[in-house]
Amino acid sequence: MRPVAVITGASSGIGAATADRLAVEGFDVILGARRKDKLEEVAERTGGRALELDVTDPDSVTRFVEQLDRVNILVNNAGLALGRDTIEDLDEDAVRRMWETNVMGVLRMTRALLPKIEASGNGHIVNVGSTAAIEVYPAGGGYTTSKHALRVISGTLRLELVGRPIRVTEVDPGLVETEFSIVRFEGDVEKAANVYKGLKPLVAEDIADCIGWAVTRPEHVNIDQIVVRPRAQATSMVIARDDD
Repeated sequence: MRPVAVITGASSGIGAATADRLAVEGFDVILGARRKDKLEEVAERTGGRALELDVTDPDSVTRFVEQLDRVNILVNNAGLALGRDTIEDLDEDAVRRMWETNVMGVLRMTRALLPKIEASGNGHIVNVGSTAAIEVYPAGGGYTTSKHALRVISGTLRLELVGRPIRVTEVDPGLVETEFSIVRFEGDVEKAANVYKGLKPLVAEDIADCIGWAVTRPEHVNIDQIVVRPRAQATSMVIARDDD
């Protein structure tokens, strides 16, 4: 039987690109997201299965998991950033939404699928984080705290699962041009485009390439962490941009 990969946030961006890549690698892909119409498009081209999923809703997670017979790989990709406020001016509702998705959503999906992942005999959990998990920057406290928490989850899982047939990988991208910044700036396309102005950013397929490589290593090989940035980006604050 083909191994099964569950991908959250699979309706667009990194999630959709990961579905494309893992399908090529020989996985049956199970796609979860809230936007069922977009999800169906990805399922059609990958031969995958689209199941509605809201990782912030425990009941939705339960319904999703109950439909799965077996799972080898979980790619916890669903996540978002909202706003660029200083801690002094933080919107608490926005911070809660980020934590519910970026942290609690990962915990819910991991806990719910862990028995099936272990039963596969060669399981793998991939958490898609961010360079915001290893750095801080002004006006990013709500998002960076959530991604730092995700990094702690990944590290804790490695300690708790050592000796069991489950690998844990964290992939931390820098600037990737997807819908991410459009969501962050509440649909302001111009403001989102300025994030990537003057440089060649990563694209979703670059991150999918990292994930595809990590999960296809021999089963005794665990890739703990991949930090991947555009060549023009040294840190979140140090970026080389063309003058024009």
